[in-house]
Amino acid sequence: MARNCLQCIKYLMFTFNLLFWLGGCGILGVGIWLAVTQGNFATLSSSFPSLSAANLLIATGTIVMIVAFLGCVGAIKENKCLLLSFFILLLVIFVLELIFVILFFAYTDKIDMYAQRDLKKGLHLYGTEGNVGLTNAWSIIQTDFRCCGVSNYTDWFEVYNATRVPDFCCLEFSDNCGLHSPGTWWKAPCYETIKTWLHENLVALGIFGICTGLVQILGLTFAMTMYCQVVKADTFYA
Repeated sequence: MARNCLQCIKYLMFTFNLLFWLGGCGILGVGIWLAVTQGNFATLSSSFPSLSAANLLIATGTIVMIVAFLGCVGAIKENKCLLLSFFILLLVIFVLELIFVILFFAYTDKIDMYAQRDLKKGLHLYGTEGNVGLTNAWSIIQTDFRCCGVSNYTDWFEVYNATRVPDFCCLEFSDNCGLHSPGTWWKAPCYETIKTWLHENLVALGIFGICTGLVQILGLTFAMTMYCQVVKADTFYA
């Protein structure tokens, strides 16, 4: 009976981690694709230039693949060392995520202030050599969200040292339309517009976060249960 239970957990855990390993491959692939295409969704931050969407996806995909690989091999081989390694790694990731969420909500105001200040510094890199990703990211954001600047379209005045904005801030895009009057530009601030969009989609983000946490708890439960079953089986057959 105990052996049948162990076999059931073994194949459940193997399937569970195989799916995650394939998911990690997909995330890694998307990250590499973004990096190869010059990072059209690169970071907007001047303080953390490496914190781009491509790099985040590559790092996430790699971590998921490594953890899932340990789980797959540990399950199929019934290896105590690999199962315990999988459990510890997944537990560390889960705890770090909890700490990040708690700190984020505890210091929301300070994060807001720092983020706006950093984004405004990043505006000065717009259109400069070697910052194609940042330039494209701002162009896409201002076009899709119909906004201009971080807190106001006047943020661009400091960048250009003139009363002008990028052409992607225009209500109707055309070459050098950013030189026209403010009446032809988007007035909404990008930072607040994106925050509003995130709040409107907070339920979806919350459901995704809860599902992610539940899946991790399920993985921890599978790993520890199987580890205990393997230890019992080794003791019984010893």
